[in-house]
Amino acid sequence: MAAYLAKAGAKCVVFERELFPRYHVGESLVPSSTRVLNELGFMDQMEKAKFPRKYGAAWTAAEQAKLYDMDWEGIDPDCRAEVRFEERAQPGVDKDHTYHVDRGKFDLMLLQHANKLGAAVYEGVRVRGVDFSPEQPAVKFAMGRKEMSVNVRMVVDASGRQTLLGNQLKLKVKDDVFDQYAIHTWFGGYDRSIFSKSPLQNDYIYIHFLPISNSWVWQIPITDEITSIGVVTQKKNFAGSKQDRERFFWESLASRPGLAEALRAAEQVHAFREEGDYSYAMTQLCGDRFVLVGDAGRFVDPIFSTGVSIALNSSRFAQKDILSALERNDFSRASFKTFETTLTLGTKNWYDFISVYYRLNVLFTYFVTDKRYRLDVLKLLQGDVYDEAQPPVLEKMRKMVSDVERHPEHPWHHLLGSLTAHAFEPGAAQTVPG
Repeated sequence: MAAYLAKAGAKCVVFERELFPRYHVGESLVPSSTRVLNELGFMDQMEKAKFPRKYGAAWTAAEQAKLYDMDWEGIDPDCRAEVRFEERAQPGVDKDHTYHVDRGKFDLMLLQHANKLGAAVYEGVRVRGVDFSPEQPAVKFAMGRKEMSVNVRMVVDASGRQTLLGNQLKLKVKDDVFDQYAIHTWFGGYDRSIFSKSPLQNDYIYIHFLPISNSWVWQIPITDEITSIGVVTQKKNFAGSKQDRERFFWESLASRPGLAEALRAAEQVHAFREEGDYSYAMTQLCGDRFVLVGDAGRFVDPIFSTGVSIALNSSRFAQKDILSALERNDFSRASFKTFETTLTLGTKNWYDFISVYYRLNVLFTYFVTDKRYRLDVLKLLQGDVYDEAQPPVLEKMRKMVSDVERHPEHPWHHLLGSLTAHAFEPGAAQTVPG
């Protein structure tokens, strides 16, 4: 956000609580991120950093073939689906790949880039809140033991899952559907080739389905040697103590013996980390003199690597409205309406896509492997979700889920998941506000 504004000549200040580099989860980008990196003149740095290139994605349930009973309608019985991003031309995206990133390194590079473009950056400064006085907002923060404030024309909340303004202004709405938790760590020397069909697929992002309800494993390359592995599951499955949670991690992996064996042979290089209470929204994404971007405004679930993509693209959309507001000296909520409408549309499409996946993940596999729908699904996976109120492929998915729900004799009926069941009930809201 700061890089966009500084590049356009706007005077902006970043108050950052942490001292960079710092660890952060969310290491896999989607191709729509490339537009942002190009617009900021940041792509050369991405290439020089030699982050692993992400050419595609794969979803596996190889050891659970019998459980999934997938020998139907021409679907591969190992329940494997895979996509290459280059299969669909993406306007404004000039590469056949995106990246997996070490967020500590990636975020530091972006912060330094914003500073080079002209943004003032203060690290180790924790913002306490914003005083929205009628005359001029003031950002309140602590510097050492001293409480300080600075007057500003407007505020962009990019505080991530801390949701500073969401909490202060009581805008935050907990999602009553998605209650996923994750336990994750990094491994060195993990053999990523065990699931790939070619060397190029070694650096794909992999989603490994688990036979535990609504649970899955992410596999994300960080470097040539380091791989991020995380188990995502419902809160009710998430154990209480630290020891029980680590045991749950390994017991979950044991349901995929090939994966578990390869990880046991690798070296765990970090302590386990946990993420919980993933999903929330805001009743509004902007207001008089403020805008919420990235996780400060919305987060659903990590299943399709949406977090960083939404963060980057929300800044891309918001900066246009902010620069226009600066020109007109009008910082009313109406000035940011285009941003709010666009982002709400896109995050709703992500939400619906994720809801379909959790309700019937075999359906996702079916649509990815069906040539009639493959490119439409790929468009969503590439991150192009902001230009249609209801992508036709999502409507087809919802209709098929409804058909499966209504017919107990359907071969997929016993595979229906419970997590998003209410989203497909007649008259049910498809998403929460935001």
